[in-house]
Amino acid sequence: MTQTNRRWIYAQAPAGAIETGNFALNDAPVPQPAEGEALVRTTMLSIDPASRAWMAGATYRSKLEPGDVMAGWGLGEVVESRTPALKPGDLVSGEFGWQQFAAVPARHLTKHDPRHRPEHILSVYGITGLTAYFGLLDVGRPRPGETVLVSAAAGAVGNIAGQIARIAGCRVIGTAGGAEKCEWLKRDLGFDAALDYKAGGIYRQLKAAAPEGIDVYFDNTGGDVLSAALSRMNIGGRIACCGNVSQYDTATPAGGPAGVPGLLVTKRIRMEGFIVMDFYGRRRQAEETLARWVEEGRLNPAIDIVDGFDNMPAALTGMFAGKNRGKLLVRV
Repeated sequence: MTQTNRRWIYAQAPAGAIETGNFALNDAPVPQPAEGEALVRTTMLSIDPASRAWMAGATYRSKLEPGDVMAGWGLGEVVESRTPALKPGDLVSGEFGWQQFAAVPARHLTKHDPRHRPEHILSVYGITGLTAYFGLLDVGRPRPGETVLVSAAAGAVGNIAGQIARIAGCRVIGTAGGAEKCEWLKRDLGFDAALDYKAGGIYRQLKAAAPEGIDVYFDNTGGDVLSAALSRMNIGGRIACCGNVSQYDTATPAGGPAGVPGLLVTKRIRMEGFIVMDFYGRRRQAEETLARWVEEGRLNPAIDIVDGFDNMPAALTGMFAGKNRGKLLVRV
């Protein structure tokens, strides 16, 4: 085994939009696992919008500081174990950071069935799929025949949330950036309508696509789409607040949407934020359901893979530029 651990360091805070120059490649010795830990060789890493939020301040994890190994979720193979819970060769996922080797406590690792495709473990069966599953079904609570709106629907979580809404018997509308992505949502993922937020007039587009209003809104973006959705929500509507990607990669985030709390009160709308870890007690059941939908052909795992560890920063900046479709992964 090589004695060098290549790592991407979060070198400096972005002044505005994130750039590849905010990261620096660094070589360090391969870490040695302590008692209760396993040494994992990273094989695949997840690229997530929340990476930008981690740089801005404490969220559900502590704030990233310049000099830290860039945070990130990954999949890898155990190469050395100092815990009876794991053995060399086991396939595990966890927060490894952007590095080729990580020593991680066994209690922070999840062991996976090697029969599953690696890209599915980090997407539809992993945090991404579970976020869509619990956010839509437990927080949004769609009922057959209702209209569901999903923002950033061509992204990792959004495309799965929209497909689950379709499986639940709902009419599904997605927003995405560009006519090509909108056509892809309808043609390949079964969305009933798709709105191009880059074309402007999102309220007008939404009113035309949902003349009878919106019952459930799965919000990944905040910003203008949230404002438009609030005004089109039906009485008793539910909004599942998953992310705020429109405000992450900027030095001047906008204020909150108009209509809060007024519309929430008059329309009796429930607006609820969530973190997927809140539902981890039921994750195995959800994974089994998602896997069955994939096997039955009812759920299409939309995945975009970039090859090469050296391309981590470019993959992240490309995601914020809207270059990916579905879940973005880097094959180390």
